[in-house]
Amino acid sequence: MRPPTFDDVLAARDLLSSRLPATPQWSYPALDEAAGASVVVKHENVQPTGAFKVRGGLTLLAGLAPERRRRGLVTYSTGNHAQSIAYACAEYDAPCTVVMPETASEEKVRATRGYGARVLLSGADMAGAQKAAEALADEFLLVSPGDTAALMAGVGTAYLELLEACPDLDAVVVPVGSGTGAAGACLVAAAVAPHCRVIAVQSASSPAAHDSWRAGDTVERPNRTAVEGLATGRGFTLPQSLLRAGLAEFRLVSDEQIRAAQRVLATHAHTLAEGAGAAALAAVLAAPDDFAGRRVAVVCTGGNASRSEIAALA
Repeated sequence: MRPPTFDDVLAARDLLSSRLPATPQWSYPALDEAAGASVVVKHENVQPTGAFKVRGGLTLLAGLAPERRRRGLVTYSTGNHAQSIAYACAEYDAPCTVVMPETASEEKVRATRGYGARVLLSGADMAGAQKAAEALADEFLLVSPGDTAALMAGVGTAYLELLEACPDLDAVVVPVGSGTGAAGACLVAAAVAPHCRVIAVQSASSPAAHDSWRAGDTVERPNRTAVEGLATGRGFTLPQSLLRAGLAEFRLVSDEQIRAAQRVLATHAHTLAEGAGAAALAAVLAAPDDFAGRRVAVVCTGGNASRSEIAALA
């Protein structure tokens, strides 16, 4: 597995320019007051699939030879990666099979099927879904949601947009599931904004990526978070190699802190975020002294909140 380079991110930006407009980054005075910092929200929740991962899916499909597209793809996901690959396969007329855990939200399953993908529900978690997807690897091209360089290059374009628009950022805080987004952020920050610290955040209930980074090797950990986009039980080799090289810090927050941050985004920034999309803000709100007076970007990676998440905002 070859890690992506900054040149790969630049190439991804060129190919995405005709398919995805740049997403906005906004500041909100009420949010600044609540956080005690100057906060910029990067709104990946406005992507056509409701999440940043669509950048990676389109980049991957664009780079595949026609015969590989015709073979079809299979992948596994709790939801946003699923929609990304389904959307990209529809754009490039490629067959798509997605294995999702049996606990996947009804909304994300419906959205994935809406893009024409065949959805199979298998396993209690990502590990179970992965096993079922791997069983189909002889029939289809298996796409790992973490260890696929094109996905990282594609999602890295979000951070290129952000750091070019806001070159004076002191830090960018990135939620981590598989780690592709944070890896892309590290790659871009090193090239265009080496003064900007990249800080990763994960749920303490599913700390596999955090613990892998600290251990210097990929490890498995219990996967108990209710936050779907952060629900991974193991570290992924490729993103971890970039995180070790470029990450300034890796923090953990509780699911309860993430839910509180969802409410703050809704009430102070007019933003509906799913749990993973609020995790970056949760890290800032959990340690206000660390960010006081700083100019910080938080990435709202997705807005695909389930009905129960929306109801809990009240």
